[in-house]
Amino acid sequence: MAISQGPESVLQAAAASRDERIQSPAQLREQIRAGHFRRTTAGHCPAYHQANLVVLPAAGAAEFAAFCSRNPKPCPVLEILPPGEYSPTRCARGADLRTDVPGYRVYREGQLAEKRPDLRDIWRNDLVSFLLGCSFTFEHALAEAGLPLRHLEQGTTVPMFKSSIQCLPAGSSQGPMVVTFRPMPADRLSDVLTLSARYPLAHGSPVHVGDPAEIGIRDLGRPDYGDPVQLRTGEVPVFWACGVTPQAVALKSAPELMVTHEPGFMFVTDLPRELN
Repeated sequence: MAISQGPESVLQAAAASRDERIQSPAQLREQIRAGHFRRTTAGHCPAYHQANLVVLPAAGAAEFAAFCSRNPKPCPVLEILPPGEYSPTRCARGADLRTDVPGYRVYREGQLAEKRPDLRDIWRNDLVSFLLGCSFTFEHALAEAGLPLRHLEQGTTVPMFKSSIQCLPAGSSQGPMVVTFRPMPADRLSDVLTLSARYPLAHGSPVHVGDPAEIGIRDLGRPDYGDPVQLRTGEVPVFWACGVTPQAVALKSAPELMVTHEPGFMFVTDLPRELN
């Protein structure tokens, strides 16, 4: 049977060895904007919501909003900004979505075209930004309850897989649901379900527990995004919907342009974790 680390040791493992776990979203965003923080945000700012970023031309924004409405598990909306605006008014007033994410991906016509440290050079006045909830938000509640978070223990990015679960399409926006994987003690599964369900804006309860093959995952050691983690004796695989789903949708539906965060490198908001 795996032995869970205490909440403090689990949370501290997320910070790189050279610095401490950052508590303040504003401080973290400042470090990101200055180019001093280019890694996963898991484990940082435990009292606040983290968010996935999706940026699309205005011509495709209504369709993607409909996709989010039809698929609230992978795409829980925290805020949608008007065309051209890059400073959230609800989630983090004064922040800059062009610079305050540790890493960005740019998809063009269904292909990953480039990875960028910021978006200032490619920003357009017709771009609409979506901030979607992230499961890093509820991880802190799990850690505080003494539940293990293997990727934090390892100092790696949570493993993410393209599943066989198909999202409900909205126009051309369609594709598979991406899921995050976390091994959890079988004897504490009820705690895992109860705690994560408290955070519907952070994907809420799991979409699958048990055999990965039932949702099309053949090898837990080969995630599509992030890094592999070990499933230990006495643990069960638990899978949550993931805000990287729009990136899988971009590969499937091939929009002219979609800009996203680097998987695991989130935008940290000023919204309190217990917002739900």
